[in-house]
Amino acid sequence: MSSIEMKVNPPKNRLIGSPPKIGIRPAIDGRRRGVRESLEDQTMQMAVGVAQFLSSNLRHADNLPVECVIADSCIGGVAEAAQAADKFAREGVGVSITVTPCWCYGSETMDMDPNIPKAVWGFNGTERPGAVYLAAVMAAHAQKGIPAFSIYSHEVQDTGDTSIPEDVQEKLLRFARAALSVATMRGKSYLAMGGVSMGISGSIVDQDFFESYLGMRVETIDMSEFTRRINESIFDPEEFQQALSWVKANCPEGKDYNPEDKKRSRQQQDSDWEVSVKMALIARDLMIGNPRLEELGYEEESLGRNAIASGFQGQRQWTDHYPNGDFMEAILSSSFDWNGIRQPYIVATENDALNGVSMLLGHLLTGTAQIFADVRTYWSPDAVKRVSGYDLQGHAAGGILHLINSGPAALDGTGQAEIDGKPAMKPWWQITSEEAYRSLQATTWHTSMTEYFRGGGWSTRYRTRGGMPMTMCRLNLIKGLGPALQIAEGFSVELPDDVHAILDERTNPTWPTTWFVPRVSGSGPFRDVYSVMSNWGANHGAISYGHIGADLITLASMLRIPVYMHNVAEEDVYRPHAWTAFGAMEPMGADFRACANYGPLYG
Repeated sequence: MSSIEMKVNPPKNRLIGSPPKIGIRPAIDGRRRGVRESLEDQTMQMAVGVAQFLSSNLRHADNLPVECVIADSCIGGVAEAAQAADKFAREGVGVSITVTPCWCYGSETMDMDPNIPKAVWGFNGTERPGAVYLAAVMAAHAQKGIPAFSIYSHEVQDTGDTSIPEDVQEKLLRFARAALSVATMRGKSYLAMGGVSMGISGSIVDQDFFESYLGMRVETIDMSEFTRRINESIFDPEEFQQALSWVKANCPEGKDYNPEDKKRSRQQQDSDWEVSVKMALIARDLMIGNPRLEELGYEEESLGRNAIASGFQGQRQWTDHYPNGDFMEAILSSSFDWNGIRQPYIVATENDALNGVSMLLGHLLTGTAQIFADVRTYWSPDAVKRVSGYDLQGHAAGGILHLINSGPAALDGTGQAEIDGKPAMKPWWQITSEEAYRSLQATTWHTSMTEYFRGGGWSTRYRTRGGMPMTMCRLNLIKGLGPALQIAEGFSVELPDDVHAILDERTNPTWPTTWFVPRVSGSGPFRDVYSVMSNWGANHGAISYGHIGADLITLASMLRIPVYMHNVAEEDVYRPHAWTAFGAMEPMGADFRACANYGPLYG
């Protein structure tokens, strides 16, 4: 199989604002003339060790390194706490971790910034009561209404032990991944390109939710802006020619499923390709800007909207007349295009902002592209047997969910990348040129079904490889409750080609398919696969590679968004320490009560 060379682009922050840093606060017993002096080296060494560990094991979603900032001195009281806070503000710190091997003065040394996620690691050693400080400062955080995460090792360490126990490492990483995601979203934009699509509630963009819970703003433009930029050629003409040539060489066309009287002519199809490529360039420029536009005389348009995520309404006002947005959404959401391998953009079809946020959370946690899909159909074993004669097996034995979308889904979802020889969706900077090429070759592009898309366009089609661990999530807004998250970990599965064809072609065959099986427990909404489908809160879901449900739960708790449905093991659930006080014997109910008590992170 021939291939193409695709460069892996270097890490780049394409948004306005520096990536958030992690602040490390070494807290210490403030008593001078012996006590504090004996602890200085150990305490600062503990801070340095945590900083080195996190910097070595974390990357931002844009692949830039995660920087840690250590307070200039150990913090023994309020003056040094204020000095640390001042330094952190100057350095752009968005995450706070306090470490100590000893007793310290709780409310005098604690981090009081209510908007910065915070954790405290109290060393579990018998020589000095670091664990006592941990308990005391957790009580102070609870009493003052500033939730914090408690990190406490299961095993006792000796006073000279500078290692970070495995269970502490796990909590540090889970906290830091989620906290960096929170800090990264703050101050960025969601760009709504259009309005409400076909009455889909997720595209009724709630600006108060974005502002209060995510610290983001919402930018809204009319889709006529695309018409203006297409008609007035407000895009880079050289890049357009490069992109169009690349598309012709690397995006193979598939069967036209339209009946003869509904087919578009070859001339119309070629025009649709040109418009589709222009739409991709324009949507990207609208999100993050493009300095090339300033050179062409379009200074205002060159700035973009500082959008970390976006959505395109499309249906129906646009798609009844113009080519649909399927190519635009699919190629931007993928980890590669004519410019090489690069960070995916988060673009939600039908302007479903809530699914767009769900995609954004998964991407920030993993650095991977996300699949946007309809949660379309539950196929029971009996139903599959009836229509195809096939007995579902393995993970699929209890039934499957057909995740399929009306065209766009990241091409990474083909599963053509591999980890240890198994199908995967990798962080974008780990994808090879060969893997990107295989993903392109595993995808066909079909002229859109004109009964749905009167204006034409090109729709994506592929089938996700089986055996990939996946997490599907969805954020919903419920009147009187607010935002709430649901999570389902599971696996992609493969069906025999003939069985797949029979099931897949019962609906529109021009759309990408992922056969997904959530992990079931025999009770509640995870009683069986049917129950997961029955309890899903909307018609869309965001699918991320890997079992990241625990990280999503931690992230949601930081934002004060309760999780009402998940299949994550109880021992992996990690929330702020104060959540226990809201119902230790009923963690899910406690999550709701705690989130209601504290309210959205940004009020």
